[in-house]
Amino acid sequence: MTDRKGFFDLSRGRLSRRTALKGLAAGAGLAVAPGFVRYAQAQSSEPIRIGFQAHRTGIGAAYGRWYERTTNAAIKAINAAGGINGRQVEIVVEDDGTDAARGAEVVSKLVNQHKADIVYGTLFSNVVIASAPTAGELKVPYYVVSEGYHVASGKMNRWCLQPGITDVRAQVMSVAPWIAANAGKKVTQIFPDYAFGYDHRDYLPPAMKKAGGEVVAQIAIPPTESSFTKYFPQIPPETEVIYHVMVGPGVLTFVKELGDFYGSSGPKLFGFIDSLEAVDINSPGLEYLDGSHFWEGSPRYAQPNDSEAEKAYRAAVGIDDNGAAAGDPKDVSTAAHMFGCWETLYVIKKAMEDADYKGPQDRAKLVEATEALTEFAEGPEHPQGRKVFNGKIHQVFGSQNISQVKDGKLNVVHKTAIEDGMYEPEADYTTQPL
Repeated sequence: MTDRKGFFDLSRGRLSRRTALKGLAAGAGLAVAPGFVRYAQAQSSEPIRIGFQAHRTGIGAAYGRWYERTTNAAIKAINAAGGINGRQVEIVVEDDGTDAARGAEVVSKLVNQHKADIVYGTLFSNVVIASAPTAGELKVPYYVVSEGYHVASGKMNRWCLQPGITDVRAQVMSVAPWIAANAGKKVTQIFPDYAFGYDHRDYLPPAMKKAGGEVVAQIAIPPTESSFTKYFPQIPPETEVIYHVMVGPGVLTFVKELGDFYGSSGPKLFGFIDSLEAVDINSPGLEYLDGSHFWEGSPRYAQPNDSEAEKAYRAAVGIDDNGAAAGDPKDVSTAAHMFGCWETLYVIKKAMEDADYKGPQDRAKLVEATEALTEFAEGPEHPQGRKVFNGKIHQVFGSQNISQVKDGKLNVVHKTAIEDGMYEPEADYTTQPL
């Protein structure tokens, strides 16, 4: 279904189970709950089943909720346009609890019990790293929307791909020159003590050095920490910029305590929006953030120069101009990341069509078809912007946004070029057997 401009018109909202069954019978598929594999569509072929490894609970639950909503919207659009290779697409969801051990179990369950053609959707790096070996053992394509460098690094296997969202190494390389030129050259990093944080730890120092700056301190904090004041005395007095990428339930406390510690005389702040995904920027205690800057993959707030594709995408996934759920201003989205689900699903569609995918026997062909992709044009399928894909490292490269907190909103002040985040590959998955 499209509007008069040819874009998606899915504003009627998520369908009920009863309505979904009726829609399937009419040829309009929708994402479904765990274990639901009944096929009611009047076609001769079975649906393509995508196993969605979702963070419905645990530390990543806010992301998981919006990843699922975005996935539902994308699948609805794909099915309304005829599906993939003439077949409707069905999503089978399993909750991994944002837990590494459960993640591997979910991959196995989706493939062996639910008969999923592929597995898709994972965000948190600890879950991806633990799950990828199982995907390799089962020889099932595993499309992640994680942004960690673990895929591009070559540490995964040939069955693990990240074609819909950029990785931390590229993001950091893109924003470092702006930080050095506009915020300050002496930087203290505060990051979560696990793989995602380590990517920032490892790749910001060389990026800042290249930009003429310096990382003067690095402070790792356990992701389950609930109070942070005890860490702040470790920040060197010469610090000009605090670069923070904290995630988890304590992020509001982190910002509030940082504000209490420094008052109005502290270093400038540059944060990754991961710290405040699904959090209202106008929440009490966040006044300290006014004037500070954040990295965003896709902007939370609608921007004056948004493309028609971006507007259509936002309407399809159900977020308003402030990045909250349409009709519920308190339900703030994870806009900077969830676009990756939409775009990854369209990459999967393209690769399945190129591979003439018919079933599990074509999984290796699907991986090869994905590796053969090189570029994605900005448009309805890729609303965040044009991207370049490197099939050797299974990683996509795109532009980044730097936004400033001003007047209670995040306003984009700089957009990087794709080339700003490109680096020399350290791996080549295509040399591995399938």
